[in-house]
Amino acid sequence: MSPSDVNGYAAMALGQPLEPITYPAPQLGEHDVRVSVSHCGVCFTDVHAIDDYYGITTFPFVPGHEIVGYVEARGREVSGLKEGDRVGIGWQGRSCMRCEWCAQGEEQLCQEIAEMGTWERHGGFASSVTVDGRFAYPLPAAMAPEVAAVLMCAGISVFSPLSAYAARPGQKVGIHGVGGLGHLAIQFAHALGCEVTALSSSPAKEQEAIGFGADHFVVTGDRARMRPIDYAFDLVLCTAHGELDWEELLMTLRKRGRLVLVGFPELSTNPTDVVAHELSITGSFLGNRATMRQMLSFAQAHGVAPRVEQMAMAQVNDAIGRLKENRARYRIVLSSEITRGTG
Repeated sequence: MSPSDVNGYAAMALGQPLEPITYPAPQLGEHDVRVSVSHCGVCFTDVHAIDDYYGITTFPFVPGHEIVGYVEARGREVSGLKEGDRVGIGWQGRSCMRCEWCAQGEEQLCQEIAEMGTWERHGGFASSVTVDGRFAYPLPAAMAPEVAAVLMCAGISVFSPLSAYAARPGQKVGIHGVGGLGHLAIQFAHALGCEVTALSSSPAKEQEAIGFGADHFVVTGDRARMRPIDYAFDLVLCTAHGELDWEELLMTLRKRGRLVLVGFPELSTNPTDVVAHELSITGSFLGNRATMRQMLSFAQAHGVAPRVEQMAMAQVNDAIGRLKENRARYRIVLSSEITRGTG
């Protein structure tokens, strides 16, 4: 094996368990950094990609995009980073830097975004990863690596829409789903000064939701039980996947309220309430580079942190199994044998 080879875990075919794989490290471009991976979170987006939910996966496929590690090499045009720096990397590892959205600083909307994931083609379930250095973010010195790893995707995914649409203190915000995204969304919304209601189909999560900062907790799935929160919220952030009762959810919004989707639920609803109540249904994808930096500083300042289970990188298939079975509480982070300054 060459010293520049990378050891990782890859899905060799659609829906298959991950297997050990060795492959050559990508050649460094002038703006690229190669990062030794110390920690990598497991996100449901990884599961979707392994199953080719998005229709863009190329096999063999190395998932992983909630990455913390150390810069081990850099291209000649990289500025602001040096070898040995600790950085975090999220889902987006590069952008075209040419299209109208990149020119506006909204790189997450890059016209070529499908090709800009950190895992194109090899992600963070590996000994190293190579990305554009402009998407490798220096981390607060006091931030634990397992915390930083989760914030790189789950954190930015919920902070971006909350900071955009719920930044006025006192707004009434509903967080639908108390899981990997939702438990962070509750914390961020609370820290932004919102009145926060957690909406969950699991009554057993009430005390945890209150502990994360929710002011109220409502069990979904019973229309009569939901009536007291009709027209209650300025904003509902939906973190859930799968099938939802859309009419139940939309009825919780005030007139001209906004439902923001950060997960990938199945979307099917009668448009009557959307039109008659002048509601907005908005998707939110990651966040731009400026918002990522803001999120990291805000999380550190306000003590926003995920609840994490740590597992070894070699246990990646067990971790994916826990995620699929909804047994993760609330995020899983894999730790590598890689140490600082090694590749």
